[in-house]
Amino acid sequence: MNQPASKLPRRSLLAMLPALLSACSGVDILNATVATDTYQRTPGQAYGQHPRQKVDVYQPKTPASNPAMVVFFYGGSWSSGDREDYRFVGEALASQGVVAVVADYRLSPEFRYPAFVQDSASAMRWAFDHAAEYGVKPTRIFVMGHSAGAYNAAMLAMDKRWLEAVGLAPARLAGWIGLAGPYDFLPIKDKKTQAAFNWPDTPKDSQPLFHASSASPPALLLAPVHDSVVDPLRSTVAMVQKLKNAGVRVESAQFDGVSHATLIAAMASVLRGRAPVLARVTAFIGSTG
Repeated sequence: MNQPASKLPRRSLLAMLPALLSACSGVDILNATVATDTYQRTPGQAYGQHPRQKVDVYQPKTPASNPAMVVFFYGGSWSSGDREDYRFVGEALASQGVVAVVADYRLSPEFRYPAFVQDSASAMRWAFDHAAEYGVKPTRIFVMGHSAGAYNAAMLAMDKRWLEAVGLAPARLAGWIGLAGPYDFLPIKDKKTQAAFNWPDTPKDSQPLFHASSASPPALLLAPVHDSVVDPLRSTVAMVQKLKNAGVRVESAQFDGVSHATLIAAMASVLRGRAPVLARVTAFIGSTG
C-alpha cells in the first residue's frame, strides 16, 4: 500500500464504505485508521486446544473505575472471519474504558452447529476466569456480536445449555448486545448457512428467538433500517418485542445510513458519524451491571 489509510482524505475513506468488511483490504484500511495509543493488546490467548480457539484482549491504557469486559464475536456466515480483522472494535471499546475480548471460533464447513456456539461458551468461560487480571468484576461481563457473532451471543444469553456446559449460566452475564443478528432464519436459503447448520436437518431450537424468555439478561439490539443480509423485522424487531413481552429490559434502535456490514464498521472513529453504534453500546454498558 503506497499511502497509509490513516493519511487518506476522509472523503476517500467514506467512498470506500461499500468495500469495508467485505474484503480483507477493506478491513485493513479500516484498521489502519484507528488509534494505537488507547489500548494494550494481549494477543493469542488460548481458551481451547484448536488453533482457532483463541482471543485477543484490548485493555484500556487509561484505567476506568469499575471497568466492564465485553466478549465480542464477529460475523461471516459462520464460515469466515479472523479476530485480527476486528482491531477497530477492540480499540473502540478500549477507548471508552471497556476491556474488549475479541474471539475466534471454529468455522464451517469443517465444523457445523453447534461447534461455534460451544466455542463461544468456552471463550466466555475464559473471560470469567481471567477478568480479575484486568480489574474486571464478574458482575460486569457482557457478550456482544455482529451478524453470525450476534447469533452466538444470543444463544449464550438465552439458551442455558451452552453456558451450563462450561460451568456458567446466562444469569451471570451483565447483558448481551446484538448488532444485525439473525435470530430466526428457518428455512435456510443461504448456501453457507445451510452448510453451517446441516440444513435441512436443522433443529428448531437452534434459533435464538425460540429461547427468548424472562430469563434473558438485559439486551441492547441494534440493526440497520435496511439490511439485505438479515431481515431486521424478522430478527431484531421480533426479538425486541418478544423480550419486552417477557418483561426483560431491552434497548433497541435501527439506523439509516448504514448497511449490514457498515453497522459494525461504524464502531471505528472514521465512520462513527454514520451511526451512534459505539455511543449506544457504551451507554448500555454504563447503565447495566
